[in-house]
Amino acid sequence: MLTSLMEFARNPQRIAVFAATAVLAATLALPSCPAQAPAPPPQPHSILDRLNAMLSGGKSAWTPEQIAVMERLRDAALKDPYALDELRHLTDNIGPRLSGSPQAQQAVDYVAAEMRALGAEVTLEKAQVPHWVRGQETAEVVSWPGQAPGTTQKIVLTALGGSVATPAEGLTAEVVVVDNWKQLAALPKGAAAGKILLFNHKFDKELAAEGHGGAAYGGSVVYRGAGPSAGAAVGAAAVLVRSAGGGDYRSPHTGLTDYVDGAAKVPAAAVTAEDADLLKNLAGQGPVKLHLTLTPQTLPDAPSYNVIADWKGSEHPEQVVVVSGHLDSWDLGTGAIDDGAGVAVSMQAMHLLKALGIHPRRTVRFIAWMSEEEGSQGAAAYMVEHKDDAANHIGAIESDLGADHPTGIYYAGKQGLGGWLRPVGGVLDAIGAGSLLSAPETGEDIGGLTDKGVPSFAPVQDSRFYFNYHHTAADTFDKVEPQHLNENAAVMTVLAYALADSAEAAPR
Repeated sequence: MLTSLMEFARNPQRIAVFAATAVLAATLALPSCPAQAPAPPPQPHSILDRLNAMLSGGKSAWTPEQIAVMERLRDAALKDPYALDELRHLTDNIGPRLSGSPQAQQAVDYVAAEMRALGAEVTLEKAQVPHWVRGQETAEVVSWPGQAPGTTQKIVLTALGGSVATPAEGLTAEVVVVDNWKQLAALPKGAAAGKILLFNHKFDKELAAEGHGGAAYGGSVVYRGAGPSAGAAVGAAAVLVRSAGGGDYRSPHTGLTDYVDGAAKVPAAAVTAEDADLLKNLAGQGPVKLHLTLTPQTLPDAPSYNVIADWKGSEHPEQVVVVSGHLDSWDLGTGAIDDGAGVAVSMQAMHLLKALGIHPRRTVRFIAWMSEEEGSQGAAAYMVEHKDDAANHIGAIESDLGADHPTGIYYAGKQGLGGWLRPVGGVLDAIGAGSLLSAPETGEDIGGLTDKGVPSFAPVQDSRFYFNYHHTAADTFDKVEPQHLNENAAVMTVLAYALADSAEAAPR
């Protein structure tokens, strides 16, 4: 997402590399590779830089008339209910959109129909995607110090995406708790063999509260990605990880795990923060046994689609500017903030171009990506389909950090992009979204385009609360504040128009 660490954490291929390192370290009982320290947040232009730019003026990529169009689009986005209505339908009517599910296909059909209704040229580009089904997930402590005879204690957890199953009747084993890779490496040989290994690494709530939610997530999510394979390497029968998020109230966070190829696979689940603390406390007093039942299934890969809709350019229709979000979601909630909101604000950009009768020089291409959550297979398929067309991608925007208040634009690419975008920042400053921040990457699905040199962008969004709901049953429509959603639509629409209608393409 928004820091290099967060992109690492979201990318299954990068997780696999990290997992292999962790597994090797655990197997050899060497000092393990710790979770990478959060990268410092990207910095905006200094106040002096901005003051100099205002005083010196300089040539703008846009005429006063084009700036006026941006202001019209901004103001229209703030009042238009289209994005909210589309998001409500995606979440309340269609519901969870797990890769390969009937709801995911329903969402593809619905969004394609909505784009056709706007008059866009719609294409469904095929991608083979994982089809994993959650099944039953239960756990209870059956033996612990101080236990009242004949009692058990319920543990609230949820299977990690891609997890294998326990035996149908479940498994019962002693719990071993470690807080980090270093503690795993320090376990005596055989200490975790045949047991349930819990990684109790806490999400850094204070870091998130300071506005660095992505960095806090990055510090925790590596245990979700690499922990199950690391546990298997030391002989664990199953692995639990403390939820990689800030939400309490015994609400577990799911998400993808990534088993190392050729290595043993063990059942894996995320446990709530409260229950992780409980297990650590009890295990510190003496032996604790847990009965765990997980019955997920990995079915054959299923055919699915990226939804692509082009609002054709008036002068250079072959040149495209991408506006996008991912259409799939996890299945505990209804995928409102991750990432129905990103899809909805991208749809609104297309809607506003139609409603205001605006045809930029270049094509604005809406993409609803498929299967970002389970490995970004939709993005990979797009890069194969368009492997020879990177030069005609003038810019790519992705929104995938919810729908809280935006404060500006992240950009990845040539250093001069920041200065080039200043007039756009000026338009968005009226809604408090005028900052321009350099970042190494701006979105998982557009990462392939970024690697090809395409300038890429994302809204800078308030991340203090996002990871309280992300990947949980609480990711539902009510978590989206309509005004904030419209502000995000304004950022997406203004930036898309600016990229698509500038006299010269964005520097690259």
